[in-house]
Order: sequence, then C-alpha cells, then structure tokens
Amino acid sequence: MRLRRSRNMTCYWHEGLFVLHPYPHGTPTAMHPAVAEILAAFEDWTGRAEAAKALDHIDPETLEEAVLALLGAGALLAEDSPEARRDAETAETWGQWAPEAPFFHYVTQDVLLGRHEETGGTPQADRADRADRADRADQVDRADSAAMPPLFTRYEDGPRIPLPRRPADLRIPYEQVLYGRRTHRDFAPGPVARSVLATLLATTFGPVDFIDCGVGGLFRRTSPAGGSRQEIDAYVGVLGVEDVAPGWYHYNALEHSLELRTEGLARERAAHLAADQEWAGRAAFLVVLAARLERMSVKYPTPRGYRVCTLNCGHLGQTFALTATALGLGPAQTGAFHDTLVAEACALDNSGHTPLYLLAAGHPVTGGEGRDTPPPATLDTFRITRLQD
Repeated sequence: MRLRRSRNMTCYWHEGLFVLHPYPHGTPTAMHPAVAEILAAFEDWTGRAEAAKALDHIDPETLEEAVLALLGAGALLAEDSPEARRDAETAETWGQWAPEAPFFHYVTQDVLLGRHEETGGTPQADRADRADRADRADQVDRADSAAMPPLFTRYEDGPRIPLPRRPADLRIPYEQVLYGRRTHRDFAPGPVARSVLATLLATTFGPVDFIDCGVGGLFRRTSPAGGSRQEIDAYVGVLGVEDVAPGWYHYNALEHSLELRTEGLARERAAHLAADQEWAGRAAFLVVLAARLERMSVKYPTPRGYRVCTLNCGHLGQTFALTATALGLGPAQTGAFHDTLVAEACALDNSGHTPLYLLAAGHPVTGGEGRDTPPPATLDTFRITRLQD
C-alpha cells in the first residue's frame, strides 16, 4: 500500500504545540514537529519501505508509529482510498484559492456556534472549553452584564456632527425599489444632501428596537444579524455631501451623529483605497463595514462566528443598496480594497476592529449610459453563453 501526504493540510503552532490540520477529512492533531520530515518523504505516492530508506536515520519502530498516527489523523492517505480521491478533488476544485480559503471553509464546517468537538491539545479543545463557559455565561445573573462589550461604539474625544432626525421620503413602492436596484459605477457630479445621507445611515445601521438577552440589552436593525450581536460598525468616507467636510467619520448609531476620525479625503485617495477602482473616487461617499469582533466572540467563541460576521455584512449591504435606491441614489459595493490602508483611514486597530466590506453611493448618471455601464445581452451574447448543463 502506497501512501501520500494530504494535499489539503495546514500546519501551525498553537500554545507551544505543533498541529497538523488536514481538511476536509482528518482531525487536527498535535504531534512532534519532526513529522514534517516524514510527510516530506511521502510527497508523492510512496511505499513505506521506500520512505524508510530515505529516513534511515529514524528508528524503524518510531517511524512506523509516526506513520500510523499520521494515517489516523488523515495527514497521510492510502492510494485509491475514498479519502485520497476526495483529497485530490478538493485540491483541484479549490486550487486557485488554496490554502487560505479552503482551510477556513472546511475547518468551520459542521461547527456549532456553541460547542465544539473535543480534540485535546489543539485550538478546537480550547474553543470547546470557551464555548462551555459561554453557554454557562448565558445563565449568570445580570450582575455579570458589565463584562459584556458595549452595544454601540463611541469616540468621546472626536468632534461630531449631529445628523437631522427628520427622515427623507422612503415611500417608493417596494417592487419599484427591488427591480430598480442596480450596482452603479458611474455617478453624476453634485453633492448628496445631508438629510439623505442621514436617512440612509439611520435606516441601515440605526437601532429599530431593544431586546433583553438575559444578561443585558441588545438592539435590532432592519437587517438580520446573528444573535443580534450587531458587531458591524459603519465608517463613512465623505467626498461630496452637503455641509459635511471631506474626511472619514464613524456613524454613531445611538446618537445619530458623525464622529470625525481623520480629516480630508481626496477622490484619488478614495479610488486607491478601493484597490485603485476609479469609480470609487466618483462616488459621493463610501461606507466601510468594520467588525468589532469582541461583540461576536463573547457569545460565539468558535471560528464559525467569523463566518456570521461576513454574512451580516452581506445583509447590511443589501439593505444599504435597497435604501439608497429608494432615496434616488446609485449604490455600489466591493470586496476589493486595501484593508490596512482603509483601517488606518478610519483609525481602526485592524485587530479587534477590522474592515470587511466597502459600500458606496452617489447620484446615478441619467439620460444615457455611463462609462462603466455594461451593455444589454444580445443574440450574439447568448451564442457563446452556456445556460444549462
């Protein structure tokens, strides 16, 4: 029987232990780092005797024990086994995104947000213990609510602009909004009214009501959010808004105000922050969705909680797009931006408070097609389009 190392495996140090983490099969297992040399001997399909010759400085009995342990962990695979076939398929399917994307995807599969399978000596065991503590925390009395992170982010020392409370008109028919929503990459010149920006921010990011979670209050928005943790904050990059100077602001959802983070924002700089996408510099404003991770992790300590953060960004992005459309604006969104530079612009630590999504809006181009508007599909388009299997 020939063996080969898994093509889908990440190795890392955790709490002084060397951990092998094969995926989508296998179990994260703490082993001596010397096993890396053994795995290298099985880079391609290799018999145990052949590998033993290349590793003749290792005691044969020790080598056999290590090989059996690696087989049990899924780090080594047997030729023609179902696990080997799936390993090859996974490597081929995810090859362009490996190793980061498939590792995150598979290690957060089948993981409940509360408890995690025990795998001693690995991060999973640590998270299982933290999850148990989190479950017990749900049952503590209200005196422990002081340990919970604040519901709203506030920058006390920053200058702020109170926003108008009277909302702009949102009574446009739902069908018209839904089918009228498009992603815009062209924007007409002219600033957006401050009242329109205020309505968009309040409708998308402001509190709708408050609920009792057992150890204190939480609030709900117009978008769904995992556990109502509301870990996503909004930071606004103003380029063309009436009576608001260009710069980066935090939207204080409790006060309904803009708190200045950094002064000044040139259109060329905005485009560069958005991975040099020129359209971002033509928008009236940008909105960065940044996760304050402690709000989520205090309740959900397993890594699947981060998945929920990204899903919550999607919920808010859709509400933003529909609300902007109802207000007569053209919305846009992108996952392409320079994370570190955006965090610096918003004065975020990019550790516990980190950007995940970039939105934008402005007056849409009317009376003709914009420079970035795709043409409608024609007969020639469908001649080269595969519609079905």
